[in-house]
Order: sequence, then structure tokens, then C-alpha cells
Amino acid sequence: MVHDNKLYSELKVGDTASIIRVCTANDLYIFAHASGNVNPLHLPSDDADGTAEAIAPSMWVGALVSSVLGNILPGAGTLYRSQSFRFLNRAHLGDALTVTVTVRDKGADGLVVLDTIVTGRDGEKIAEGVAEVLAPTHKVHSDDDPLPGIVVQRHGHFDRLLKACEGLEPLATAVAVPEDKASLGGALLAARHGIIRPILVGCAKTIAAVAKEIAGNLEGVEIIDIPDPDAAAGMAVELARTGKAAALMKGRLHTDELLHHVVQRDGGLRTSRRLSHVFVMDVPGLDHLLLVSDAAINIAPDLMAKVDITQNAIDVALALGFVLPKVGILSAVETVNPQIPSTIDAAVLTKMADRGQIKGGIVDGPLAMDNAVDIEAARTKGITSLVAGRADILIVPNLEAGNMLAKELVFVAHAEAAGIALGATVPIILTSRADSEKARLASCAIAALYREWRSRGDGRSHARSRAVAEAAE
Repeated sequence: MVHDNKLYSELKVGDTASIIRVCTANDLYIFAHASGNVNPLHLPSDDADGTAEAIAPSMWVGALVSSVLGNILPGAGTLYRSQSFRFLNRAHLGDALTVTVTVRDKGADGLVVLDTIVTGRDGEKIAEGVAEVLAPTHKVHSDDDPLPGIVVQRHGHFDRLLKACEGLEPLATAVAVPEDKASLGGALLAARHGIIRPILVGCAKTIAAVAKEIAGNLEGVEIIDIPDPDAAAGMAVELARTGKAAALMKGRLHTDELLHHVVQRDGGLRTSRRLSHVFVMDVPGLDHLLLVSDAAINIAPDLMAKVDITQNAIDVALALGFVLPKVGILSAVETVNPQIPSTIDAAVLTKMADRGQIKGGIVDGPLAMDNAVDIEAARTKGITSLVAGRADILIVPNLEAGNMLAKELVFVAHAEAAGIALGATVPIILTSRADSEKARLASCAIAALYREWRSRGDGRSHARSRAVAEAAE
């Protein structure tokens, strides 16, 4: 909206203007950065009284007055001389605040005095005061939104996954070769949060030494002493095969060293479905989790492998609370081109989903990256689709593309990346040494929620319902 400011000569006693502003979590984080005030009472994730309602800083509330003065009344060109405040109540996260200024008096040399009031819940007065400003000296047309956007690097979607695990039984998880700080620390961290019950398989002496180094508590943790890493990986798989573990986690060994035992025809964890990895990305600024597959296991999957990759990703999304996940099959372009094989695969996958050969989601492709995730890009290209611009899941043409996409999201878009491998009889947690603590916890949470979803034949579970409710909020 464009506003015309009011000059001193145009202002009259009694002129008034108001705005309504909802206090959001991003407002509080941005104010903390700008002001340097990191009082935990004012931060949504760390409010000191243990409630979910962070208290808005009073000076943030006061700053809202300047938006009315500078944008509406008197408007662009206004300069502050002074501002007084009395703070009578507290505003909280989620409150809708009404900010009103009213001209009280006009002084000499362009000075204007205005009463300023901020009201909150049920009209209660949050703050009142008096502003003295110098009115604009020339007419200006101003826009409400001339500023560049700001993306706050938060990962609230992962927080909701962790909350969805509350009340679940800890997932018995065989951890293969947890002999470094990252893998052992991640397993013990997830155990402290009650997400998994780790069974540590590896060299007991080394595990104890690493635990001491990271001040980790091994009391009550089952340890199976197998010094040889390959044999330890085999034993971890055996625990999963025999039902003693409901999930598998990679420790200090390469992914292929663990998967070698998983895919064995005799004694492995093979199913009729192709093994594939699903990244679950919490991308700042995106209002939902974004799933990417396969960026870790299948190098150059053929069409039938992509069917399983797509179905595995849909299953993860369903386990995390997506009701009907939207799947974009990626290529370089959004039209079928016989010279680009991935566009043909995408078109076939789309038709297979239409015919019920891929279940639980809406599949469309080929889509280029821009028109898969950006609605305006899809409209510009004239694409009419339930998926284009709204994709929850991105299926990449090969591992190279997927790996680059996932790392770009992490290192350029500042996403957190968690995920699991599916297609075996149990979910497999493939963490990386570069993963943050939250990403490690989220990977374990995904495995726990997936296992709980699988345990309900109809796909409905209290964990899924809570995840959906949290996402809706």
C-alpha cells in the first residue's frame, strides 16, 4: 500500500492512525540480534519461566509506534524529537497488538505532539506515552514494503519432530562401531532424549575411552564387545535381523561397509524394495519440511529403482505427518525431451502414480527445480499442477544431482539435514560427522516415527496425529 504523508499545515488536533501487528517468533529473534538483548525471557526457545509464551521486549513494543509515525501519521519524512513510555502490561508471542497515535498539539517550528497507545489481548493497555516529532517538510509517496526480505535461520520443523516422539517407547537401535565422538555422542544424546535405546556394537575399550573424552555416561547402556569393525557391522545387522534391534545406526565406518551386510541375501535385511536414502531438510524460510531422495545410495537408478525411491520417500513423509505429500520428479526442464532420459522417467513415474503403482502421494514431473518449489516460477512457465511450486518431496535423477542439491541447501540455504535409509526390514540411520546435534536427534526421531507408523497397519498413529497437529500450528 502507498501512503501520502501529511505536512505540518495539513495536520489537525485529533487526527489519528492505527496499525495491527502480530508478535511472531521471528520478530523476537530479529530484535534480539539488532538490540543485543538476549534475555531468555524474550526468546521463544529459551523462555526462562518454562512456558511456551515468550514475553515481547518492551522496547520492541515501543518500536512499533515509530512504524505508525514514519509510515502513516505524519508519515514519510517525520523525525523524532522525543518519546516517553509507561509500560503497563506485557505482550506475548502470538499477541495481536494495536498501535495508535493521535495528534494532541501542534507547536512552533514544525513540532507535533502525539499521544501513543499500544493495546493487546482483550484491549488491555500495554503501553502509553507521548511522542514529539518534526513533521515532514515536503510531500512523499511511500510504499509499505520497500525493504529486502529477511530469512531467520531457525529449524522449528525439527523441534516439532522431536516433540512428536514424546511418549513413544525408545527405539532399540543397534549402533555399528560407535568409536568416535560424533557417532557415540549422537547415540548417547538421542538416548538422553528418550528417542532410542542404543545397543553399542564395537570395541568396548575404545567406546569407553571415547565416552570418557566426551563425558558421556555409559551406565545402563548395552555394549557388545567386537573389536573388528567389519564383524561389528555384521553383528549390528544380525541384531536387527533377529528382532533384538528395531533400527540400525552407522558409526565410525563407511556407509557401504555397513550396507554390505544389510544387502546380503543370507543374513541381511533385504526386502522386495530397493534400498534408498531420504534426506529430510529443515530449510529456513520454508513453511514445511523438504524431502530429497536419493542423494546417498543409488548412483544412477533406473526407472524401477526410482519407483522404490519415490515410494520410500512418500512413506517417510506419511510417517512424519504429511497427509498427501506432493512429489516433484526433477530434471533440467519441465517438458518431456527424449534426449534427456530423466524427463522420460519422470513422465512414467507420474503416470504410474496416477494408476496406483505408487501410492500415498501426488506425483508430477518432469519439473525443473525452480518450478517444483516456487509457485511464481511455475505460473511463469504456465504449469498447471497440484505439485508444481508446492513440492514436499524432490526426487532427483541421480546421486550426483541429489548430493549437490542437499549440500547446497545445507551450506548455501543454511538448512539442517537429517534422514534415514529405507528398503531394509528396519530403518537405517546414516549420520555424518558434519551433522549438528539437532540433525542427529532429528534422524533418530525420523526413524522412531517411521517405525511407529509402520507398526500401525492402517498408517494412523498417535505420533503421526501429533506431528500433523504441530505442523498445523
